[in-house]
Amino acid sequence: MSRIFFIGDTHFGDSQIIDYEQRPFANVEEMDKELINRWNYVVADDDKVFMIGDFSLYNMQKTTEICNQLKGTKILIMGNHDDNSEKYYNDCGFDKVYEYPVILDDFWMISHKPLYLNKNMPYANIYGHVHGNEMYVDYSKHSFCACVERINYTPISWDEIKK
Repeated sequence: MSRIFFIGDTHFGDSQIIDYEQRPFANVEEMDKELINRWNYVVADDDKVFMIGDFSLYNMQKTTEICNQLKGTKILIMGNHDDNSEKYYNDCGFDKVYEYPVILDDFWMISHKPLYLNKNMPYANIYGHVHGNEMYVDYSKHSFCACVERINYTPISWDEIKK
C-alpha cells in the first residue's frame, strides 16, 4: 500500500544554508548524501512525495542525478528558489510540477510559503519556506511546517501529519 510523504527546503547544493539554518552537516556533500539517505530510508518506490519547494541549487544535470536517486513518485510545489520552468523540473525527474499551491483531499492546501489561515477556515496548510524561524509554529490544527529542519531532515508521512 503506497503512502504519501512531505518534505520542504532540501536546498541540495546550497552550502550557505548550512550556516543560515545551522544544519548539522560539515559540508554540502555530507548534507546532500544524508538527505538522500534519509529520504530513501522511509520512502518506498510506490510512495508519493510532495517536495514543497526549494529542491536544488545545482545545474540541471546534477539536479536530475539527485532526483533520480530519490525513491517514490515526486511532486514538486515550486518554491522561491526553484527558478526554472515546470518543464525543466519534469525533465529533472519530477512526475508532476506545480507553480502554485495545490489542494489535497479537499482539505489540505500544500504550498511552499505558509498561507494565511485561522481557526474558522475549512482548510489546513502544509508548507515550507520558513525553515527554523521561531515566528512559525511547527504545527497546529490548521497548519504543519514540513521544512527539513523541523522533521529531522526526513520526509514525514501524511498519516503522521494528520495525527
